[in-house]
Amino acid sequence: MKKLTILAMTEKGYSVVAAIASAYPGMIGAVVGAHDTSVANDFFEEIAGLCRESGIPFFSRPESYSVQTEYVLAVSWRWIVNVEPSRLIVFHDSLLPRYRGFNPLVTSLINGDTTIGVSALYAGTEYDRGEIVSQSASAISYPITIQDAIGTILKNYRELATEIAGSLYREEAPVGTPQCESDASYSLWRDEEDYYVDWTQPATTVERTVDALGTPYRGAASIIEGKVVRVLAAKAVDDIAVANRTCGKVVFVHDSKPVVVCGKGLLRIDALVDDSGNSMLPLTHFRTRFKGAERLC
Repeated sequence: MKKLTILAMTEKGYSVVAAIASAYPGMIGAVVGAHDTSVANDFFEEIAGLCRESGIPFFSRPESYSVQTEYVLAVSWRWIVNVEPSRLIVFHDSLLPRYRGFNPLVTSLINGDTTIGVSALYAGTEYDRGEIVSQSASAISYPITIQDAIGTILKNYRELATEIAGSLYREEAPVGTPQCESDASYSLWRDEEDYYVDWTQPATTVERTVDALGTPYRGAASIIEGKVVRVLAAKAVDDIAVANRTCGKVVFVHDSKPVVVCGKGLLRIDALVDDSGNSMLPLTHFRTRFKGAERLC
């Protein structure tokens, strides 16, 4: 049995550690965890607790540690790992070579993809271009929140983790297959500005954006009267003929919920809070204009 070290963050990392510890006790030589301040629950304590219960050595990233195993698995890991690429297997939230790069699951949901999944690949000199060890896919339908999508791909993570661990248990080196470069696409990094809604987009796209940026993330953002607000739930509704179409303006209020003009279609806002988490519905003024990504151009 070949042992491995797991660099694990978030619920995805927890799922991988739990799956391998259950299926192949004694295979995990050590787990290294790290905090993620961008999500509400980074699962750091859960990973550490699971390791204690399973008798697995656990280190926090700032601590001094060295990799003592032949293979390393990196799950949601953001830092350079100083081991040979042939020993490092990385988990990535897309079916490569599509969506190399950053936040691929968010990009996939905003784009309306009906299949999502996870790739396990060997590390390379350029990010997400290494040979693919294996992939696991899941079909989805809309509407779907990012939280539900993460719940879906956790099954893909567990499947890949046990498959790779099975190879190592049999003393077999996981075999990689080169990616097809002609099919490659990239997903850019996201920062705070990318939370802002682009109201010039179709309402269906804005709805998917709201769902993709919700918990565990901070929520899709907009500006009302100079203040940041978060759209936590929304629904695209039938369009109307607007003679002087102005994206971001409220056109109706239905059951205390504002209906906003988009580039195509209308969006009913079902949950809206200020940056402190306090509900802003119903709005105090009917004549409200939501300003979003276009303000940054």
